[in-house]
Amino acid sequence: MTFVQLIDCRTSRIDEMNRLLDSWVEQTKGRRTATHARVGKDRSDASHLIEIVEFPSYEEAMRNSNLPETGRIFREMVALCDETPTFTDLDVLRDEQLNRVMAREFFEDLGRTDIDRLFERVSDDYVDHDPANPQDTGLRAARDEVVGWRRAFDFSFRVDHQLAQDDMVCTRWTWQGRHKGDFLGIPARGQEVTMTGMTWHRFRGGLICEAWWQYDRAGLMQQLGVLGQ
Repeated sequence: MTFVQLIDCRTSRIDEMNRLLDSWVEQTKGRRTATHARVGKDRSDASHLIEIVEFPSYEEAMRNSNLPETGRIFREMVALCDETPTFTDLDVLRDEQLNRVMAREFFEDLGRTDIDRLFERVSDDYVDHDPANPQDTGLRAARDEVVGWRRAFDFSFRVDHQLAQDDMVCTRWTWQGRHKGDFLGIPARGQEVTMTGMTWHRFRGGLICEAWWQYDRAGLMQQLGVLGQ
């Protein structure tokens, strides 16, 4: 079970605290068992810091605590604090990776949901990077492109795999469609077609603000009879 430790402290020597934490990361490289660490500053009290450290399990956290560097860093951290830090040990019961959930829902709804509702998930300053376009585009062009794909195909996405890190979500997907309307000058003949691809989404404030697309456009054109087999 994932284990999280909250370290609550007060210090007026924040720069020194940051340097101390940097030195711990460097000295324990290859041996520390923590997987994530974040330090937050209280907006109403600049001397109030909370560090959130995540481990694969409580046992791994104890292994980390037993490193000689960890003990030394703790003593130096206490010396930098205005009062003794407090520790809260938590077993994680739920881990909601909301950006990943939103990315999945975006793909599941691309072929069927009302356009306005679909793009409620997207920021006004959205930037789209698509190798099919000569330059990066914005929100209006992204909306128009989805409308164009819907006119040309009845389609759906299957999410095959996802990875999430910080504000980024990578989705590997399979697209399936039936050609029902003109597509790049290709008349519809009702073919059932498929295409695979991968998309990186960047999130800000719970909204998609940037996307990078890679997909097998050549394979799609072959299925539509434009390119040779």
